[in-house]
Amino acid sequence: MKRTLLCLFAFPLMGAALAANADTAPVVYQYGMKLDVAKVISIEQANDRCEVAPAKMTYADSKGQVHVLEYLRQTEMCSDI
Repeated sequence: MKRTLLCLFAFPLMGAALAANADTAPVVYQYGMKLDVAKVISIEQANDRCEVAPAKMTYADSKGQVHVLEYLRQTEMCSDI
């Protein structure tokens, strides 16, 4: 019973916290920038062509705060095979 009540209240609160952070504008990565990445939550990137394109990484730092970082990377459509 306690477990059910905990789930009923905990999941909506976690969703609200993540939604609040999702509206945060991403920080654009600069070479040499110090990062505190404790856990990667997600990485998003357009995947329609082979090119170097912007990607967004959502991550939690060692204090549990969620950040969004924008950086350039080669898309997964590129392959040497």
